[in-house]
Order: sequence, then structure tokens, then C-alpha cells
Amino acid sequence: MTRLMSGVFALVALVAGGYAVMGFQGSSKGLPENPLVGSASAQEATEIDTSTIVEMVQGNPESSVELIEYASFTCPHCANFHAGPYKQLKTDFIDTGKIKFVYREVYFDRYGLWASMIARCAGPEKFFGITDLIYKDQQNWARAGGASEIVDELRKIGRLAGLESDQLEACLMDATKAQTLVAWYQENATADGIEATPSFILNGKPVANASYAEIKALIEAELEG
Repeated sequence: MTRLMSGVFALVALVAGGYAVMGFQGSSKGLPENPLVGSASAQEATEIDTSTIVEMVQGNPESSVELIEYASFTCPHCANFHAGPYKQLKTDFIDTGKIKFVYREVYFDRYGLWASMIARCAGPEKFFGITDLIYKDQQNWARAGGASEIVDELRKIGRLAGLESDQLEACLMDATKAQTLVAWYQENATADGIEATPSFILNGKPVANASYAEIKALIEAELEG
């Protein structure tokens, strides 16, 4: 999924207005009006403290080899990666503690942002488990209909993961967190030149359009280096 990053804050500010407009049918709680309005400019983005955002890490945090994945919850290619190559990567390098694996969300649309806020709702302990559920059910929730239907399907995934309804609503209504996540995304994606998902950075170097076999070979070379 290739998208231009220019104007991302204007886009998110626009779609965030949908929080108030669509009303979120099926929920007893609403969401705040325009939670990202005011974050549409790059200048304002630089004033947001992104240090509060927790990096989602698997494997060995002390490893000399770090692989960063940039992915969007609404990206079909990302879902395919997590259904296949990611499982191999986890078996070969993450569960064995050979590498540090960092997952960073990309926000091309409001639905990906909402999914991220639900995935992060219970902290790092449940993040990757909820991420698996979101990707496995992507074709259902992402095509559920309008925005209210989509967010209700995401709520169902959160409840399936053991989150309470009040906890889910608190996470979805956290306008400051949403604003900070978008600033964090642009900060990292700009630094690493991310324009497509999934994208990978291995020890600071981009890995472009590689198969798992190629990624594996590159990781092994870094481990031997």
C-alpha cells in the first residue's frame, strides 16, 4: 500500500471530524468532537511530546540487530505479512531472542488510527495479541460498512481480547493520545523515509521489497557481522 505522506496531518484532522459527525451507533458512549483539530500543521506537530508513546517491542531488547516494521492495520499486504512471513520471523529470530523487533503503526486513515488505539489500549502486554486479532479479521471489520459499523467491529475485537467496554471507550476517547500518536508516526516515518507499508528498517538501513528469504539472509548477515 503506497501513499504519499504529505499533508497527513490535514487528512487526519479532517477525518477526525467524523468522530462527532457519525455519532457511533450501537454505543452508549460518544467520542469527543474533532479530537485532532489543531494538529494539522507540521509546526504544531513539532510541539507535541511524542516521548510518551511506548515502542512495541518483541524479542531481545539488548540485541545488536534491530528490525523495525512500519505497517498499517488497514493495509492488506501487512495482514498477509503477519499471516505468513511474520510467523517465520518470530520463530526464527524473535522467540529465540536473536533480534529486537519493533512494530510501528502507520496512519493512512482514521480506521488504522482507531485500530491502533484499541491495540494499545491494554499496554505492551496485550498489544501483539490484539494486533494478531485485528489483522486476522481485517477483511471483515475494514469492510463492515460506514465508520460507525467499522468502529463497532473494532470494539468487538477489543472485547474478544478481554478489554472491558469502559476501558475501550476511554481509549477511543483519548484525544490527546490520538494526537500524539499521529505526531509520533510522522516523526518516525519522516526520519526513516517511509512511504509504503509494510516497510522494514534493519539496523538503520531500509529493506526494500524483499521476500522473507531475503530478509532472513540480511538478518543472518547482521548477526554474523
